[in-house]
Amino acid sequence: MAQLTRRTALGVLGTVPLAAGGILPSRPAPAGASGRRGVPQALRAYDRYLAGQAEQDLFSGTMLVAHRGRTVLARSYGMADKQRGVPNRTDTIYNLASAAKPFTGLAVVQLAERRGLRFYEKIGTYLDGFPDQVATQVSIHHLLTHTGGLTGFTGDIERVFHSVAEWTEYSRQRTRELSLRFTPGTDKAYSSEGYEILGEIVATVSGQPFQQYVREHIFAPAGMTDSAYYTRSQWLTNPRIAHPYIYQQDGTRADGVRDLDAGATINGGFGTNAARGFIGSGGGGGFATAPDLVRFAQALRDDTLLKRPYRELYLGGKVSSPPLAGPTPPSPADPRRGEPFQAYGPIAASFNDQRIASHGGGIAGGNTNWSIYLDTEYVGVILANYDLHDIQAVIDQEREAIAGGR
Repeated sequence: MAQLTRRTALGVLGTVPLAAGGILPSRPAPAGASGRRGVPQALRAYDRYLAGQAEQDLFSGTMLVAHRGRTVLARSYGMADKQRGVPNRTDTIYNLASAAKPFTGLAVVQLAERRGLRFYEKIGTYLDGFPDQVATQVSIHHLLTHTGGLTGFTGDIERVFHSVAEWTEYSRQRTRELSLRFTPGTDKAYSSEGYEILGEIVATVSGQPFQQYVREHIFAPAGMTDSAYYTRSQWLTNPRIAHPYIYQQDGTRADGVRDLDAGATINGGFGTNAARGFIGSGGGGGFATAPDLVRFAQALRDDTLLKRPYRELYLGGKVSSPPLAGPTPPSPADPRRGEPFQAYGPIAASFNDQRIASHGGGIAGGNTNWSIYLDTEYVGVILANYDLHDIQAVIDQEREAIAGGR
């Protein structure tokens, strides 16, 4: 009998009913990390790795691997709310940070599919108040691909917001203060500010607040019933939403929702705290569960969110996208790792000749990443309410387990 390859074995395991050892159907898994008996061989190293990280208190959160919408492996570690003794579970809701940017990109592509806007049109076509060089030179395509050349926001990282209206007006005002640092289209520089502007364009074109548009046109059709742009007050009171535990320089961790004075030392910019903002917006900050992100992948695949031509436009790579600089440098060169490209929200990557659409995010007290393995119909989700010292190492373990072929 021929030996099963890793990809073949995972494909078989992903299409039969599995329940032992934490290999679960699509329902919430028990909290904790018990029951590793029966884990597919290809996923065991990943499973052991993350369990070891959790045992050292280096990981708190949820990981999930699904195939064709069914959960193959799900683990949850640590506490969603230490003060109230609420553990993380498979259905715990996490702040996605910048991993929510692809929702913004998708909203724009949906509006383009409905002929509500054009990618080549400039910011000034839809919004007023911008400096002339920004309004007339920066296009929607530039914003989606981080090639708009916009300067970044400065100051006010300690400000605490108290309403949706206050945050929305502040974002509107500060985007009008941006200028150009390079000619649009001639370079690439990651820009949350550009996605803030895209969120405002979505609201203007659709006639709905950005968060409402995403809820009605992305979350609801995809069946993402737990996903939303939750407010800080909901973050504080809803026991299902994981609190961010911010690593401090003395080695302790502070609850970022309860302690708004606590600031980042690893992720999100030194001294920042995402909970000071009242609500997420085009630049990120949406919330989701791991199963909801699997539903998102399924809804992309089955034409629920976009028809095929615009789905391929959304997911297809546009601009070469070198890894972002940060506290976790990219892994050493691996010949199986293809060059990443920026798509219209997601990153279009490849590993071992398999196409992957993904995006990650980091805030004070949180790291996230979701990956859609387009050729094998796998989805991998990593949601942590710790700011991790090495999120890339976790992603590498997932890539090896699902697409490594060894």
